[in-house]
Amino acid sequence: MKRSYAVVGILLLSGTPGHAAGDAGAGHKLAQLWCTSCHIVDAPAHGPEGGPDTAPPFPTIARRHQDRAWIRTWLVAPHPPMPNLHLSPREIDDIIAYLETLR
Repeated sequence: MKRSYAVVGILLLSGTPGHAAGDAGAGHKLAQLWCTSCHIVDAPAHGPEGGPDTAPPFPTIARRHQDRAWIRTWLVAPHPPMPNLHLSPREIDDIIAYLETLR
């Protein structure tokens, strides 16, 4: 039983080969839909360090966390105060692809 949880975790963290690149446009739309209540999604990189709820702007996240695995892990199992949005692996790849455009 524990082994199957490990396999599922590895699959979630690695994504599927067809989705690895992600769609930055779709990620931007998802970010605008789900993230703007706490994060500044479209701020310039030199913008403020906090969003409406003191959450870091997306350009700041993109600069600080350039490891795709770290971002994927955070989005799969976020910690409070960030809600768990239950994003699919494709949606996570899309958001990561959008973040990569902000670097």
